Amino acid sequence: MDNTANRTVITVVGKDTVGIIAKVCTYLSENHINVLDISQTIVQGFFNMMMIVDMKDAAEPFAECAAQLEKLGEEIGVSIKCQREEIFDKMHRL
Repeated sequence: MDNTANRTVITVVGKDTVGIIAKVCTYLSENHINVLDISQTIVQGFFNMMMIVDMKDAAEPFAECAAQLEKLGEEIGVSIKCQREEIFDKMHRL
């Protein structure tokens, strides 16, 4: 089976505040979503994080996780978007 089918790109963007990474990672952990890679930066007070996660063992289907993460983002004042890796790759080809 192709492992990329379970991989998802999660982006988190917004004004930097305490606890963004903790809250997102807590959600992922509680829902059995494994973080494969993570990159985050803060530029002039703006937070930007990109994660590659494996949703193979996720407690909820992709669409439900994406909706819950978007709602979490609204609660903590950031934008959280989820996109399947293969779709992300196709959209960002030159």
